[in-house]
Amino acid sequence: MCEASAYVIDGENQELIMEAVDSVEPEDGGYKLINIFGEQKFVKGTIHSLSLVDHKVYLKKS
Repeated sequence: MCEASAYVIDGENQELIMEAVDSVEPEDGGYKLINIFGEQKFVKGTIHSLSLVDHKVYLKKS
């Protein structure tokens, strides 16, 4: 499978906020994350980095 895990970066810490992320959509100054089960979360912030080989999305709250 090609789903990713999404993390929020806060200084030196990173917190897992969603697994099996299938879609990341820009929305109202942030991003809507949707996983393969249809669960949704909104994170106000920016994309910090992507690690495609590791299937990870790093977001930084604003």
